[in-house]
Amino acid sequence: MLDKKMYDEIFSHSFTMPIKVIYWDGKEKNYGSEGKSDITIRFNTKVPISEVVKHATLTLGEAYMNKDIEIEGSIQKLIMNAYKQSESFMSNVKLKKIVPKFSHSEESNKKEIQEHYDIGNDFYKLWLDETMTYSCAYFRTPEYTLEQAQMNKVHHILNKLNTKPGETILDVGCGWGTMMFTAAKEYGLNAKGVTLSQEQYDYVNNKIQEENLTDQMEVILEDYREIDEKFDHVVSVGMFEHVGETHLENYFKQIKNLLKPNGTALIHGITGQHPGLGVDPWLVKYIFPGGYIPDIKENVGHIMDAKLQIDDLEPLRRHYQKTVEIWHHNFLKVEDKVNEMYGEKFVRMWDLYLQACAASFQSGNIDVIQYLLTNGPSGTTLPMTREYMTDLDKKTAE
Repeated sequence: MLDKKMYDEIFSHSFTMPIKVIYWDGKEKNYGSEGKSDITIRFNTKVPISEVVKHATLTLGEAYMNKDIEIEGSIQKLIMNAYKQSESFMSNVKLKKIVPKFSHSEESNKKEIQEHYDIGNDFYKLWLDETMTYSCAYFRTPEYTLEQAQMNKVHHILNKLNTKPGETILDVGCGWGTMMFTAAKEYGLNAKGVTLSQEQYDYVNNKIQEENLTDQMEVILEDYREIDEKFDHVVSVGMFEHVGETHLENYFKQIKNLLKPNGTALIHGITGQHPGLGVDPWLVKYIFPGGYIPDIKENVGHIMDAKLQIDDLEPLRRHYQKTVEIWHHNFLKVEDKVNEMYGEKFVRMWDLYLQACAASFQSGNIDVIQYLLTNGPSGTTLPMTREYMTDLDKKTAE
């Protein structure tokens, strides 16, 4: 009886839209505003409220993975609405508990990266686009396909850097190499990539050999902190979210160390536009071990401490929302194959992750920011105005 009273209290403060809850004893109750609900939360078994109070999102996420809870309707819509309520299970600080601490040593970082990215290239190929890009796309228009938008993002970054043929560029956390190959083949740069993922390293290295680009490109399986070279440009996309709160300062200092005097860096990553975001216990346990989402103030402070200077900041929240929504659409089309490969619990985990991620961007809980930085006085090697970015983007598109 106490469990149901506590759930009633939590759900009463979690939604403004109509939500139906069917409890484990078959009793139904409507929450939120009046009207017909197109979302139903169904408890197949009682999930102890004591566990929810300890770790709300972790407990409810695991309950969904284990089919103790079913959700009929859009999970994205449900979570997005809950994010908007300050007293909901997604936002109430009383229901947000301390998450595990991670050392983020070179050894532990490698293990954490491989846990996520070495699920297998075959898995990611099922629902990513042809570029195998696992980060926020850039939609010049809403009609662009995901592949077009991912290539837009790559060009947008390289254009912001205002690169010149023959210059050097390092991609920190290079993924499956789309940025590197574009930089080398279309911009005439000498490109190096670094990754801790064996799967990504093998993929990129094989492609370099196949395309006879060994004189212009190289990929290394190494911790970025071990690199002792200088580059004209450094790119890092979706990387700093993995380094951990205590290592962000050294991350930006290493970016500076990797740059030649007046070299430029483009850092692209998930960033909160409000304090207190950090991490979610369920996400850390099941999707991104060791992950940490800094806010803008944290990153700007570390940028200043590293003696880098800011040339440009660009928020891309809506672009990432649309990216993840397309990933989820693609994922649903292949969930039977994923089920055969990894099982139903894995399918439910990734379905929840993708929809919750889209909801988090949609609600403004998280954003993604591009930081254009200079190792020296801001803009020293860049044109006087920002118009060059859009001019180059238009030229590339044409």
